Amino acid sequence: MRELPAGHDAVILDFSGDPAPTEAVARATAALHAARTAGTLLIADVVPSAQTVLVQADRGNGIDTLGVHRALRTGDASVATAGGADDELRIPVVYDGPDLADVGRLLDVDIPRVVELHTNTLWQVQFMGFAPGFGYLIPHDEPDHPLCTVGRRSESRTRVPRGAVAIAAGYSAVYPRVSPGGWQLLGATSMTMWDEAAVPPARLRPGSLVRFVADE
Repeated sequence: MRELPAGHDAVILDFSGDPAPTEAVARATAALHAARTAGTLLIADVVPSAQTVLVQADRGNGIDTLGVHRALRTGDASVATAGGADDELRIPVVYDGPDLADVGRLLDVDIPRVVELHTNTLWQVQFMGFAPGFGYLIPHDEPDHPLCTVGRRSESRTRVPRGAVAIAAGYSAVYPRVSPGGWQLLGATSMTMWDEAAVPPARLRPGSLVRFVADE
């Protein structure tokens, strides 16, 4: 792990050199959340990404790097999800996306098998990014999942509709609002993923478990 300063009040923990960075990020995030909840580490936020974790202190307080290291050493590694999410969020999907057939051809399977692969998988939010409410989901405990071999489209779309359910480069996601995008679109959900009036506004958070359900 590399430790990179991010101003006076934050530090970035870089696990890109770890043999299993995804698992290392999940363990570190869970341990830091546990220390924050227990009051043994005074921090304002923990923000995981694909290979790093940003640890943010309250503005002006400075970052307690010794406390961060102590939390990583003594944290509860058995915590399975970053942030302690336990329940599965079931997201209904109408699988009629324009890229279903292309994904099937890439995997040499038919469309029903593509849908089965997506719905039979328990997904977990690794981190949030790209747009408010956009969660990057990875197969939970399935690093060699067939859908992870599917890459982005060769040409991005200028407009992906809100609620589009997609896969690309090892991740699945739901587009929370209209935006450009280059992922493979499998279908769409009517579930709202981002609502500024809600508390919290994002339906997902790092560590959330997600199950996609075919909706006729």
